[in-house]
Amino acid sequence: MEYRELGKTGLKVSALGFGASPLGSVFREIDESEGIRTVHTAIDLGINFMDVSPYYGITKAETVLGKALKDLSRDDYILATKVGRYDEDGFDFSAERVIKSVDESLGRLQVDHIDVIQCHDIEFGSLDRVVEETLPALERIREQGKVRYIGITGLPLKIFSYVLDRAEADTILSYCRYSLNDSSLKTLIPYLQEKGVGVISASPLSMGLLTERGAPDWHPAPQDVQDACDKATALCRRQGTDISKLALQFSVSNQDIATTLVGTANPENIKKNAAWI
Repeated sequence: MEYRELGKTGLKVSALGFGASPLGSVFREIDESEGIRTVHTAIDLGINFMDVSPYYGITKAETVLGKALKDLSRDDYILATKVGRYDEDGFDFSAERVIKSVDESLGRLQVDHIDVIQCHDIEFGSLDRVVEETLPALERIREQGKVRYIGITGLPLKIFSYVLDRAEADTILSYCRYSLNDSSLKTLIPYLQEKGVGVISASPLSMGLLTERGAPDWHPAPQDVQDACDKATALCRRQGTDISKLALQFSVSNQDIATTLVGTANPENIKKNAAWI
């Protein structure tokens, strides 16, 4: 496993990170023991960055991940979770709620500190409130030793510069923006490097677009994009390979992205992903 610096944090994170949302049964109902085994397999493969949120499975993912981590040394992993989003339409970026949220996550994850606490999907709230209230509240929590670093997450790229022009953060998490069909995140990387902000990328398979199964019915990509990805998938198949392998290799190859998250609750899948890169 290759390790990369996460901005100016001093953390060295695995190029392949573990996205724990499947532990919350958000894609399929999982067997808890299988989920725990997947986490342990990831650690054995050298994957040290674990990303989760209270939103995933409405706290289930954090709970299952906590059960998996309690058997491990705290030095074995770098743990990231989130505040601000709690269900499909439930967003609360108030200082009072995020302070409470951190304590709740610490309890579910069974740890005494979180390495990276992130404001979750900030485009659904007021960006000004994130700047003026949420981030200062997280700074106070950092002073208490409950969290080490602070980040922001979301889909539109413009949200990151809006916030970082007005406040400080250690990391950003962007998803579906550095993949075979959309590599627009690279346009933001020089700006982030100038500010010393660590870059985390998620969904290298573009939420199913770059898979043999293809995009789910709810996928927001326009039909012409879906058709292009289907053609690319068929081309890879004719060449005797899986487009998901190519997609993951592409996403992880950018040295300016500290870690690329893949989500699974299947030990064999995480083994396959690690072998592919």
